[in-house]
Amino acid sequence: MDNQGNKQVDRSFFGQPRGLSTLFMTEMWERFSYYGMKAILIYYMYFSIAKGGLGMDKGLAASIMSIYGSLVYLTSVLGGFLSDRIWGSRKTVFIGGVLIMFGHICLSVPAGKIALFISICLITVGTGLLKPNVSEMVGTLYSPEDTRRDSGFTIFVFGINLGSLVAPIVVPAMWSAFNFHAGFSLAAIGMFFGLVSYWYGGKKYLSADSLYPDDPLEPGEAKKLSFRVGLGVVAFVLILLGMYAFNAFNITNFITLLSIIAVLTPVAYFAVMLTSKKVTKHERSRVWAYVPLFIAAAIFWAIEEQGMVVLALFAQSQTNNTVHIFNWVIHINPANYQSLNPLFILIYTPIFATLWTKLGKKQPSSPSKFSLGMLVTGFSYLWMVIPVAMFGAHSLVSPLWLVGSWAIIEVGELLISPIGLSVTTKLAPSAFQSSMMSMWFLADSAGQAVNSQIVRFYTPGNEVGYFSIIGIVSIIAGIILFFMIKPIKRLMEGVL
Repeated sequence: MDNQGNKQVDRSFFGQPRGLSTLFMTEMWERFSYYGMKAILIYYMYFSIAKGGLGMDKGLAASIMSIYGSLVYLTSVLGGFLSDRIWGSRKTVFIGGVLIMFGHICLSVPAGKIALFISICLITVGTGLLKPNVSEMVGTLYSPEDTRRDSGFTIFVFGINLGSLVAPIVVPAMWSAFNFHAGFSLAAIGMFFGLVSYWYGGKKYLSADSLYPDDPLEPGEAKKLSFRVGLGVVAFVLILLGMYAFNAFNITNFITLLSIIAVLTPVAYFAVMLTSKKVTKHERSRVWAYVPLFIAAAIFWAIEEQGMVVLALFAQSQTNNTVHIFNWVIHINPANYQSLNPLFILIYTPIFATLWTKLGKKQPSSPSKFSLGMLVTGFSYLWMVIPVAMFGAHSLVSPLWLVGSWAIIEVGELLISPIGLSVTTKLAPSAFQSSMMSMWFLADSAGQAVNSQIVRFYTPGNEVGYFSIIGIVSIIAGIILFFMIKPIKRLMEGVL
């Protein structure tokens, strides 16, 4: 232990605060449950009833997957609000974990589409309560001047990906050996372990401040809130009734409505923070600095999250999943490719964590890391143009093409995801700590909302154009961000 001012610096968990171990384990199990479920969900939706699926149209299943992911992160707004104003972060996280566990239990029951939609509701709300607040609590483990922050968040992301690595191997194995519902039951068990770890570790290693809201509701504010929520619910119901009256109420249009809400929500949220009297002049400047980083993050997540939709479809229908190694014949379950994302994160994380630690204050600024990450992300999709252009849309290609795409994009993720988590906590106004973390997840929500509309264009014969356009958009965004680095750094006012 050494001293930082009058405060001892906790280095008991790989040089980081011990509380990081509790949050590491909680998020690891939560991601195990989430990514285990999503690894097989798209196949569950569009596989025929005879194969144990729901028999949905493949394009519709892809759109549902995307809007599902969008809603999961959209509800982070609710999680941030409940933490900041009512429950405090520790209680909000626990309630979220319980809802997630019951959502997975619903999918483990063979009750068809009803169970699917109930599960979506429970898991979207539960994840919204849990994720932003776990990440926000990681930020509170460090003082503003602590240079270990980026390294700590990188280790935290390592935990996320450790759970994500194992899940797409174990859960699909249960699907193959038994059925889809057996696989979903493992996701429920994983979340249970996460709750147990959080309950006992939180008592010992997390700050007592996490038990209380940062900005509790005043008595008069509760009435205003109830009125606004009621008004929002009425408006939403009226829109649905209007769609029904004009014979436009169907699942496709409902997904479009949710997509519009997911894109407009962060716009409204930025407006609230930028006009709030609780935000100082310096804090407002930093929020403006966050806007272009948010847009870049939304584009990145739109591409990265397609790994569970577009690349999952490519893995099932356009990849040769029978591999011959010497005298061994290996049959790859298409869902297993979802482990490539966390696998490369785990490989790269020690390199990046060491790099940022050694560079210390000499490391590139957050906007610089974002810009480079966007360029790399674009190249990961241009890579996928090559096999389709070479062999055609109806040929089965080597799985190494998918391996290469994930190997490239995960470099981009390490330049954006942990850095984004860290810079979000550093740029957050004091009155919007958890709410600002919700904004980071709203970037993912907005990206996946856009996905729900564009994944329909991924069809046999259209792959080259699809991969090319998305890759080029990311590269252009990275170049634009590069030329904005200096003005962004001025607005950040000393934050690296």
